[in-house]
Amino acid sequence: MNLHRRDLAIPHDWDRRGLPGWSYHSAAFLDLEKEHLFRNHWQIVGHVGDLPDAGDYLTMDVVGERALVVRGKDGVVRAFHNICRHRGSRVVAENQGSCKNALVCPFHGWVYNLDGTLRGAAHPKSFPDLDKTEFGLVPLDLEIWMGLIFVRFRSGPQPSVAELMQPVEAEIAHYRIAEMVPSFGNWSQKTPVNWKSVRDVDNEGYHVAMAHPALQDLYGATYFDEPFVNGVSRSFATYNPHAGRCWSVRNYIRLAPEPKRLPEHLKKAWIYYGIFPNMVISVMPESVQFYQEFPLSTGETLLRGAIYRYADESREQAAARYLSFRIDRETMSEDVQLSVWSNRSMMSEAFSGFYLSDLEYGVRTHHDHLRAMLPVLELSEAPDEREMWNVNEAMRSRG
Repeated sequence: MNLHRRDLAIPHDWDRRGLPGWSYHSAAFLDLEKEHLFRNHWQIVGHVGDLPDAGDYLTMDVVGERALVVRGKDGVVRAFHNICRHRGSRVVAENQGSCKNALVCPFHGWVYNLDGTLRGAAHPKSFPDLDKTEFGLVPLDLEIWMGLIFVRFRSGPQPSVAELMQPVEAEIAHYRIAEMVPSFGNWSQKTPVNWKSVRDVDNEGYHVAMAHPALQDLYGATYFDEPFVNGVSRSFATYNPHAGRCWSVRNYIRLAPEPKRLPEHLKKAWIYYGIFPNMVISVMPESVQFYQEFPLSTGETLLRGAIYRYADESREQAAARYLSFRIDRETMSEDVQLSVWSNRSMMSEAFSGFYLSDLEYGVRTHHDHLRAMLPVLELSEAPDEREMWNVNEAMRSRG
């Protein structure tokens, strides 16, 4: 079976350079990224299984924005800015929880219905009449795809999630993600690098053989990357026939049952789907996860994600899920170190840029997507910080 789904031949004479080093350390450029990448592109908040009952909610604070996703009494999942219309307080302070019948702002006690409309202000006679809709929570774009909840803070260049993911939808559909339930809950951690350095490491498998002993043991011989095309990439691997040198891999292979729900070519596959600009959906025979990166500053990144499992999983599947988590945890730790080394080198006078292998073409295509959004990246020398916005806008207007 041909596991390559699209015509993704690597050009013969492609430009092997990466992004200019200045773009990883410029505060003015980070403002452009927040505006043109993170506020107007789809982001995963969680899964419908995180919100089983009316009043259950998730929140996500990123790039100066605050999202609130809540299930209404009518069963509908909605998304809002987590901002009270009175003084801008958080309506909900926790990352996840349940508010039962209403959302109550902890600052002055304004109350919102689960559909976002205003139920009432504290001491209502101290205000003029307040329109319940006009003073309701400000809605966000929301789309549920395969059970995953996507939001965006402002409409942007991407199509609907369903259209964006159409090239890989048939393959992912085998996993029945919408039927899954949470496993360990949402996780997050900080890493001391620019977010693009995290993505650069994750967008290629060239480093797996050297840097990731467990992954190389599990599937190194079969791994291949497909580059970003129209905002989506794909990396595919199946277990090595003689895998098992590492403890976690050996026991994972021994315990992981072959799921009947999957076709033969997916029974032993690990697949990673990259979604521009900063997300990955990873599917395995026993589980699915998402993870993403958000900039906190030019030199610090928030990593965020969650793992989901089948509700009827067997003890063997549960053990396999734990072991795959161990393998991923080791891999993430190794990737953090690699990204730190690479990121810090860009401050050196000796750094002369990337020179990419054919096996790193995925990095180049991600960079090309970034250049399309932020053409100032075409400049090898950084514009003055005070002129960054104007220079980028001028280049955008030219084409």
